[in-house]
Amino acid sequence: MEITWYGHAAFGLTSQNGPRLITDPYTPEGVGYAPITDPADLVVISSDDDSAHCRADLIAGEPEVINALHAAQNGGHATAAGLRVDAIEAAEWNHHPDHAVPGQNGMYRWETDGIKFAHMGDVGNPLTEAQQDFFQDTDVLFALAGGYLTILLPDLMEMVHRTKPKLIIPMHFRTLSYRPRNTMWIESFLHYFKEEDVDFACNHTVTLTAQDIPERTRVLVMDYRR
Repeated sequence: MEITWYGHAAFGLTSQNGPRLITDPYTPEGVGYAPITDPADLVVISSDDDSAHCRADLIAGEPEVINALHAAQNGGHATAAGLRVDAIEAAEWNHHPDHAVPGQNGMYRWETDGIKFAHMGDVGNPLTEAQQDFFQDTDVLFALAGGYLTILLPDLMEMVHRTKPKLIIPMHFRTLSYRPRNTMWIESFLHYFKEEDVDFACNHTVTLTAQDIPERTRVLVMDYRR
């Protein structure tokens, strides 16, 4: 399994036994990250009306698309390209400066190559008990780590402490390319962890197998693709 972070909430996953998957592709001009040029068999988007999270139309390869919000509202799961994706409804930050009404979106999870992945979509509020339970038994959590515009870090950490994901890969935090005012740098998120529990990939692509999953929570900070 290879995992690539393109930036923002967009990851590419190339597995041995599943489809080539891209999560939450963005509009490059809107977030400051490079265009995603890799093809995919499947794209999962957390909503259909947020250009920072829904641009499946920009992905090469004629991929099938799962809208996590629609899946959450229609039985809680959907299947495409041979992969089942489970989803639960969420909402953007109540005080989002770009939206008069908080946008609805979906948080989602799936399993491939024996690894259980979960993606937090674009949730902006404290998680309900049901939303926290959704993340139980997660191997790899793609976590919203920037605070402002998304879930506040203390609220995120409440879920982390309760569900104990094995490996957290931060996303949606402030970088040299993505710089919304008040969005936090990665150090604010890492403050909640012991130094010995944090690894830095120093690359935008990592290789991961089920045997690499730690027994207790660790953080892997990735670089983004230029």
